[in-house]
Amino acid sequence: MATGTQIEVVMPQMGVSVSEGTITKWLKQPGEAVAQDEALLEISTDKVDTEVPSPGDGIVSEILVGEGQTVEVGTVLAVIAPAGSAVGAPAPVESAPAAPTPEATPPAPLAAAPSGSEPQSPQAPPAVGAPAGNGRTFVSPVVARIASEHGVDPTAVPGTGTGGRVTKKDILAYIESGAQAPAVVPAAAAPAAPVPPAPAAPAPPTAVKPAAPAPASAPLQQGEAQEPMTAMRRGVMEHMRRSLDTSAHVTSAMEVDMSKIVAARERLKKEYQSAYGVNPTYLAFVAHATVETLRDYPWINAEIRGESIVTRPWVNLGIAVALEDGKGLIVPVIRNAQDLNLLGMARGIADLAARARTKKLLPDDVQGGTFTITNPGGFGTFHGTPIISQPQVGILGTYALVKRPWVVQDELGQDVIAIRPLMNVTLTYDHRLVDGAYSGGFLRDLRERLEGWEQTD
Repeated sequence: MATGTQIEVVMPQMGVSVSEGTITKWLKQPGEAVAQDEALLEISTDKVDTEVPSPGDGIVSEILVGEGQTVEVGTVLAVIAPAGSAVGAPAPVESAPAAPTPEATPPAPLAAAPSGSEPQSPQAPPAVGAPAGNGRTFVSPVVARIASEHGVDPTAVPGTGTGGRVTKKDILAYIESGAQAPAVVPAAAAPAAPVPPAPAAPAPPTAVKPAAPAPASAPLQQGEAQEPMTAMRRGVMEHMRRSLDTSAHVTSAMEVDMSKIVAARERLKKEYQSAYGVNPTYLAFVAHATVETLRDYPWINAEIRGESIVTRPWVNLGIAVALEDGKGLIVPVIRNAQDLNLLGMARGIADLAARARTKKLLPDDVQGGTFTITNPGGFGTFHGTPIISQPQVGILGTYALVKRPWVVQDELGQDVIAIRPLMNVTLTYDHRLVDGAYSGGFLRDLRERLEGWEQTD
């Protein structure tokens, strides 16, 4: 309902750790009517892509931030006028500027140190919220962390944010371009007495350097296409690389005879769909059995903090969900999964998958996971080595259900070959905490639960 006054649409606070967002698409244009809670625009953060609903009824009067621009939480994005208001021609909206290249933005000249001053150490990245030497204020913890990890001085990075603020997009583009932040040159010291040269130390063995990525400014060849990387894809890229650099990844696998699960699903499918509107997928059965097994293997549901091992009595189960056309991967979390029966697990998985694919998730929905399941088997994949989601220490992979010959015992105890529905399951674990015997025991007990399935709840 129109209130008679204009309504400002601001960049929402999408979670305690999210300080900025990128406008990916405006769903309404100036002059178009919009209803309260109707989707008005889509935004992207390093955690989720989501829709922002309109805070009220009216006419979109003005769009202040263009698609592709990244702004801070609280920034006014648009103005909604009361219904029936005259809306003039829309003002041009500035599009997101292209990431500067090293050639276009030369490094700032180095300031000469005062005569006679002490040598200075290279400048460390400013603390979050501290003003930088160029007058910009850095409020994003994400930018500060990336700067610290890569040894980059944020004051040397050209900022495209509000007031010249350096955004995550700016600093990532700067790093990918191969530019280096200039270090402060130490002041010249007084000449010292000559010192006899020390014996030369043996040269260390030459390290094998990884192949450098292609420069961001490399010209396109015929037939190539280029598109900007979304905030979510950049977040996935950074998180996966950091996980490999952090954890000692090892993957173990087992084959599971899913005969009893297949039979149980056939019995429950009609009841669940007619009474509750839920499809009991194979993933729901595996997830329920996994949570039950984690009770006996708390270190697989644990976390390494410094030199301590942190365990917990609950399981916040992450379920990896692929977005349309492979444009992203998101891991929403079912909290307190240990309290759910099979029906509750099936409902939770269906709800998360639907909200992930319709951009209804919030950043808090993808945080706090203690263990993750990924299910590439829906595409026919029969094996894989997933990457752990930090700071977790384990991730379970479930794969295609395939009918294959299998050795079983008949009623006389003789070995015979039968056709059975088999599924590979893998456990990728952090070998810093989880050993092979411990992970093998977990997979063995999980297989026994699935092969001996009995519906008890």
